Amino acid sequence: MAKVQSINVAGELAILLADTYALALKTQNYHWNVTGAEFYSLHKLFEGQYESLHDAADEIAERIRALGAYAPGGFAEFAKITNISDAKEGASSKEMLQDLAKSHAAIVSQAKKVLETAESAGDDATIDMVVGRIEEHDKQAWMLNSSL
Repeated sequence: MAKVQSINVAGELAILLADTYALALKTQNYHWNVTGAEFYSLHKLFEGQYESLHDAADEIAERIRALGAYAPGGFAEFAKITNISDAKEGASSKEMLQDLAKSHAAIVSQAKKVLETAESAGDDATIDMVVGRIEEHDKQAWMLNSSL
């Protein structure tokens, strides 16, 4: 894989990393602040999701490093490139579920951009990782939407 191509892949991965981290933070915020009749089940669901997202962020950052680039790592840097909005203060449990499902769909969209770039570069390792991420985000969005 040419250096320019690996830089392009790393750049798209950086956005995916920022999106993943932002969604982890949003999900953790909702975990802390969920209320209502489904409190316990949603509290547990959100906890499992943000823990999984933190693991995914680490995997994505390590892939960026494997491509020879530096992974972004600060809130200000992430805020410049993420597609994910902050948690909505005072959201109902239904609004939380809808917001998180929408955010997972946004990550799938970014992951597909990474996939296209990685395919053009012949980067099989990134392709494999991103296909797994798409599957996971589709599953999480399904779980959230099924809870509505």
